[in-house]
Amino acid sequence: MVVADPPLTKKRPKVATSFSQTARTSLQIFQAIIVFSILAWVSYRGALAMDYNWQWYRVPRFFYRVVDGDIIWGPLVLGFIETLRLAGISIIFAILIGLVTAFARLSNSLAGKWIATFYLEAIRNTPLLVQLFLFYFVLAPIFGMDRFWAGVLCLSFFEGSFASEIIRGGIVGVSKDQYEASDAIGLNPFDKYTKIIIPQSLPLILPPLTGLVISLIKHSAIVSVIAVSELTTAGMNLISETFMAFEIWFIVAGIYLALTVTLSAGVSLFERHLEKGKY
Repeated sequence: MVVADPPLTKKRPKVATSFSQTARTSLQIFQAIIVFSILAWVSYRGALAMDYNWQWYRVPRFFYRVVDGDIIWGPLVLGFIETLRLAGISIIFAILIGLVTAFARLSNSLAGKWIATFYLEAIRNTPLLVQLFLFYFVLAPIFGMDRFWAGVLCLSFFEGSFASEIIRGGIVGVSKDQYEASDAIGLNPFDKYTKIIIPQSLPLILPPLTGLVISLIKHSAIVSVIAVSELTTAGMNLISETFMAFEIWFIVAGIYLALTVTLSAGVSLFERHLEKGKY
């Protein structure tokens, strides 16, 4: 009797997927380095043409100072912390808004679909800057919000409109057989989505959702126009005080770059962990 060799198909997708994710992350990092290097070279040549006086020796004090043995954090560190706080809260709210909007569009409620569609069309077809002014100058005085929460809500609703389509696409992408099997074993709608549908939709949702989170972090710089004390605002204040435009903007861009690349790499590792659980 001839015994066939065991199939090797289960191992190949995992290796291929891991290689693909590693290659994608490496490519993103390489592209970011290339773009940043080109910008640095162009800025350097421009500074030479302007006879700019570089003052990098003054930069460390913008991060921290030691006074009588105590560390005093500089404006760039405080601005970075505020950016993390602003982006972190906005990401949570954006995902929650996206979930509610996605399920409203997938529901059988006609009113829910109309409200969700109106929200998507209104947010996605108007400029973010105009929305920020509406939140800050119109809604904030009505509801007694300060500028920080006006910025948070504006970013949350703006990015939530894109998150809803990402989440809805991931849920729709799950095979109909999974829905039928969930109904066949008597799962209620909550258990069906939390235990069957959403876990299977995560590999479809995570990659575009990572791009959305990175976009939110970059878009958070726009709240500088309403004087929220985040990283970009801290950079502009330093430039007005020191006239070190090139040094400050290089540092601010580098901080944003490091933050987004680190986030992208972390999500790629999480995706790899999810892929390992399949095989």
